[in-house]
Amino acid sequence: MTTPYGNRPTGQQYYGAPEAGASGNVFSIIAIVLGVIGFIFLPIVFALGGLIMAIIAKTVRHERLATIAIVVSAVGLVGGMVLGAIVASM
Repeated sequence: MTTPYGNRPTGQQYYGAPEAGASGNVFSIIAIVLGVIGFIFLPIVFALGGLIMAIIAKTVRHERLATIAIVVSAVGLVGGMVLGAIVASM
């Protein structure tokens, strides 16, 4: 017996491609790591790169962890610059 939607037997299920936000948070995880690295070392390079990746993850890929990645990268950017200014003034 076949279904009206194709030649698959009725007992088999069809699994399509997973949604972008449901399975992969790769950009968000990389952005979180870059934000943490940017807090300690070269915030203009690492935290800004993490912030850009987090925005891409939020707007283009619709990842679940993108909001957390934006916050971590922004804190890494601002906190890293403040920490660098404190260390430089000593």
